[in-house]
Order: sequence, then C-alpha cells, then structure tokens
Amino acid sequence: MGFFGKKDKGGAPPRETNPTPPQHKAMTDQRRTVPGVRNLVAVASGKGGVGKSTIAANLAVALHKSGARVGLLDADIYGPSVPTLFGLKGHRLQAEGELILPAEKDGIKLLSVGFLLEDDTPVIWRGPMLMKALEQLIHGAKWGELDYLVIDLPPGTGDVQISLVQMTPVSGAIIVTTPQDLALIDAKKAVKMFEKMGVPVLGVVENMSYFLCPHCSGRAEIFGHGGAARACAEMGLRFIGEVPLQMELREASDAGTPILLAHPDSPATKAIESLAATAAAMMTALDALA
Repeated sequence: MGFFGKKDKGGAPPRETNPTPPQHKAMTDQRRTVPGVRNLVAVASGKGGVGKSTIAANLAVALHKSGARVGLLDADIYGPSVPTLFGLKGHRLQAEGELILPAEKDGIKLLSVGFLLEDDTPVIWRGPMLMKALEQLIHGAKWGELDYLVIDLPPGTGDVQISLVQMTPVSGAIIVTTPQDLALIDAKKAVKMFEKMGVPVLGVVENMSYFLCPHCSGRAEIFGHGGAARACAEMGLRFIGEVPLQMELREASDAGTPILLAHPDSPATKAIESLAATAAAMMTALDALA
C-alpha cells in the first residue's frame, strides 16, 4: 500500500528527504484521469464548520439512490469525517497488490485517511506529505467503475485543493456555505480559486439555511437566510439549494447513518436530493459540451 503501509499511531509521518514544495502553476499534461471514474465532483467550502462533510456524504447517497455508481473520497486530511458519518469507526483498509481497496457501505465506495489513524490522533503533516497522501488516495486506490467520485475537500484554498486540480481533471465543484456574511466572504474566495484553476463551479449550497423546531415545526432563521442566493446573483453563479438545520440531521450523522437513509422523507433529505439532481444535470450538460 506504499505510503499507507501501516496504521499511524503518532500522526507525524516519517521524515522526508529533500521534499519538493508544490508548484502552483498552470495545468499541464501531468494531470491523470482516475481509471473507470467518469466524473470527479469536489465539495468545498471557504470556512470550516459549515457542514460541508455532511453535505458531501449525503450528496453521495443521493446520487447513488438515483441509480448512479458512486464513491466518496474524504480528502479532508486534518479532519476526516467519513468514518463517523457512515458508522465505520475502527475500519481498517485492505490492499490488493499495490492498490488500496476502498471500504463499501450503503452501496458507496468510501476512502478516508481516518481509516488509517487511531482515534483522536492528529495529522501533523506539511505540504509535501499531504500531496503524497492525496495522490495515493486518488490514484493508488481500486475505485472500479464509477459515475461519480465525490471528493470532500478540507476548508479553505490551500495545498490540498490546488494539488487535487493539478493531479487529476475535476468535472466540477460545489461550494457549501451558511447564510451569514462571515461564511460567505470565504465561500466567495473558494469560488474564485476554482474559477482561476479552470474548474467549473456547479453552484452554491446554503446549509443550515433555517432551523426547524422538532417540537412545533416552527422555522427560525438563526444564521440569517438567503445570503448564498444573493451572493450567487452577484457572481453569476447557480444557487442549487438550501438545506435546513434539523435535529434528525445531527442525530443521523452522529449515529453513522446519512439522513437520506435514516429519514427519507425529511425536509433536509428532500433538499439534498434536489441539489444532487441539479448538480448531476449540470455535469451531464458539461459532458455534452466537451
């Protein structure tokens, strides 16, 4: 399994000899496709804490429920969430020859650096080691035939995001934000980063758009409302949906069952299914233009 040969108990990797810093340069022929994967979909956010990983996980489930073959790569190296969101804490990866075999749950192929770490172990890696890890998670895994590989990126606009676009063609990006200005400022930066790197931005999702009371079903816009839609109008982007904050969503995530499976008729489920359909339609349109 190369770089991921053993479970990491200390979080710090072996010392590299003469590491080469990532070069932020124009896209060249160095990009390699992932065999068998038709579309790579990046799910990103400018700021942490906006529910990006929850959206990415449930987006993967929604695409699978629509009949697609789907994988989910947890590239949030410093804060991997897939093991928790899919109830796979303690799972350990296997290999077939030199290739990592992704886990499989609910019909979705899953890969996360969290499968390689002890609980509560921090990842203390600098740029070159992050790049090597990302390379092996993408190109060193046996993904098989997939219609979509959803990639849950870390928040921000740093090394992982840039290296992903440099190493493999990304079909499109979905930006997740919350309604308030504090999150929208950084979401706009994420949009501009993908635009500068030639990755189509499929649209923006407003997560935690409003709170639904579990007792009276009343609605409260505790983080404001509509900020993402206004930002999309300003930037000429598509607003692809708003997802409510629900008690069931938090409970399902903590229990390791995506809300689309735990509560298939909930408002959050309906919202995520709608945004998944919109994103899939946009990728189909982009394929037709290619």
